Amino acid sequence: MILKRISILNYKNLEEVELHFSEKLNCFFGQNGMGKTNLLDAVYFLSFCKSAGNPIDSQNIRHEQDFFVIQGFYEAADGSPEEIYCGMKRRAKKQFKRNKKEYGRLSDHIGFLPLVMVSPADSELIAGGSDERRRLMDVVISQYDKEYLDALIRYNKALAQRNTLLKSDQPVEEELFLVWEEMMAQSGEVVFRKREAFINEFIPIFQSFYSFISQDKERVGLSYESHAGGTSLLEVLKESRVRDRIMGYSLRGVHKDELNMLLGDFPIKREGSQGQNKTYLVALKLAQFDFLKRTGSTVPLLLLDDIFDKLDASRVEQIVKLVAGDRFGQIFITDTNREHLDRILQSVGSDYKMFRVEQGDISEMGETAV
Repeated sequence: MILKRISILNYKNLEEVELHFSEKLNCFFGQNGMGKTNLLDAVYFLSFCKSAGNPIDSQNIRHEQDFFVIQGFYEAADGSPEEIYCGMKRRAKKQFKRNKKEYGRLSDHIGFLPLVMVSPADSELIAGGSDERRRLMDVVISQYDKEYLDALIRYNKALAQRNTLLKSDQPVEEELFLVWEEMMAQSGEVVFRKREAFINEFIPIFQSFYSFISQDKERVGLSYESHAGGTSLLEVLKESRVRDRIMGYSLRGVHKDELNMLLGDFPIKREGSQGQNKTYLVALKLAQFDFLKRTGSTVPLLLLDDIFDKLDASRVEQIVKLVAGDRFGQIFITDTNREHLDRILQSVGSDYKMFRVEQGDISEMGETAV
């Protein structure tokens, strides 16, 4: 899928933006805080029905305005046009439409426009809690497997109901707990199986990307842990119920799964330098792209937001070689350093566009001297 054109009104600091894109490479140059990331976030919104950075939709409306609108005009592999519309008014439900027809459920849209975004916020995958790492798995698998997304939604709904019972000051009959625990177990085991299969297939792809970028300087890995591994999830939930009632929430289940990120045999959170952490995250996201490309029917969009910071020259060079190659489709990349972008443009040849971003105003630049 190719994003041919985007139209934006009142999204974050972008008052009015109308841009036509290159089918290969689109570079956005400007200082921090000018709106480069907001432009990428608008593209992200069209794929995931939400912002990458702020899940509260109304807070993405430009200050002192009452609405935002994002429209994306795409072209499928067979040449057919696709129009995606998102509109949001304050104190109203957001609208999401494909070819002017509103979706009944937003989850039906997930996976139609596969996308991978690499950004500074990814540092939370290493530094943050396990929920960040579960979200990584959810974002990838949900884009190619509808059964997984449905099971995850059912699990979270049952989890919320069980947690409500656990907080109750009144006695609760066991049968009522069992209703939600059986739903959690049934859907949770689907989530577990699919996460486990994904990680097993994903690890060698990720290791290959890391090895290329680092030029074989380090060895990395991933390991997946789950309460559903090797035992009945229903029994785990039943056994945990007394303790859960004391705590007031569910201590065990696939909502507590962990994805361990390793440098050598040790957690990268403890062992990694800034450059190693950044390399790890970039390799993780490029592997995510490669995986979605292999499993899906359309090539994902790739958004690269300020990815060269904290990397030495040799690792920047390796990433440039990857990005300039044929294995990626349409790419959107931001940087404050014009030299990085010029080097990429030198590598990819003529099919690119360069944009300057200043105070929320985005304008296409002429031919770049490379």
